[in-house]
Amino acid sequence: MENYFLEKDIVVFYLVANAFPDGVLAAHQKLHKLIPYSDKRKYFGISNPDNTGTIIYRAAAEELTDGEAIKLKLETLVLKKGTYTSIVIENYQKEISDIGKAFDTLLLNKNIDPHGYCVEWYLNDTDVRCMVRLTK
Repeated sequence: MENYFLEKDIVVFYLVANAFPDGVLAAHQKLHKLIPYSDKRKYFGISNPDNTGTIIYRAAAEELTDGEAIKLKLETLVLKKGTYTSIVIENYQKEISDIGKAFDTLLLNKNIDPHGYCVEWYLNDTDVRCMVRLTK
């Protein structure tokens, strides 16, 4: 576990998975059909519980140009700059459940932002940074 500093806000657009965890892959596949792959774009999985405790999962991509989300008719949210507690998982597809285990560990931190998200930042085809924003 390490702290990671996100230097600037990242605006993302997203599709909500129809179920968690079963709808996650389908949401990412649908998102990737809407936008061409770009090595200049960051890709994410963003989740948080709603007021009933149900996990809302969003397959997300960084907005590269203003208005891109509007053209795609997708909603946006902002990943706020600041310090995140994080765990990098190498070759995450080998054991997908490692992502959930990483968040179980990260969420034990007493300084997590209660209004933040669990963020999966897909660094490349094999590695993911799991991270949760801290309040301090």
